[in-house]
Amino acid sequence: MLREIRPAIVLLLVLTAITGLAYPLAMTAIAGAIFPAQAQGSLIERDGKVVGSALIGQEFKDDKYFHGRLSATLAPDPNDSTKAVSAPYNAANSGGSNLGPTSKALADRLKEDVDKLKAENPNAAVPVDLVTTSASGLDPDISPEAAQFQVPRVAKARSISEDQLRQLVASNTQGRLLGLLGEPRVNVLALNLALDRASAK
Repeated sequence: MLREIRPAIVLLLVLTAITGLAYPLAMTAIAGAIFPAQAQGSLIERDGKVVGSALIGQEFKDDKYFHGRLSATLAPDPNDSTKAVSAPYNAANSGGSNLGPTSKALADRLKEDVDKLKAENPNAAVPVDLVTTSASGLDPDISPEAAQFQVPRVAKARSISEDQLRQLVASNTQGRLLGLLGEPRVNVLALNLALDRASAK
């Protein structure tokens, strides 16, 4: 019987070593050599200190910063582990709110958010990505229109000209991949870091 089982055990060990160890290690080494920044998580540094990733959004609440898309990610309630609390951009719990178009809670939140943004900038239409969450809850980008919408608030909070801010948004706008794929976008963290640098000058 051992004679019949031995080939199966040997094959299992060999394939485990190849597909479970050798292949992943080889791909990791190749990725690190060809795409070093991406293989390390697309980290963004300021003054030699990691401040975030270009792939995961962060929450900015201060009026002097551009705000990203809303995040519906949750985390366990520290006071009651049977409940969850809002934890924006929680990468350990990526996901949307799962609220559909007939949800009263969603409709009420959207109305409240739209009214707040209209009060902030009454002369412009509210971009949809400023009041809706992404499917992952981790989206680091907003549309150029969403960034331009926030220019009056940021300009007022920083006492700088709106034209200067509009140029900063334009210079931090990434186009479609290969001119075809995706939509133009602005990475919020990169824009806010550029804003801090411009304000420091």
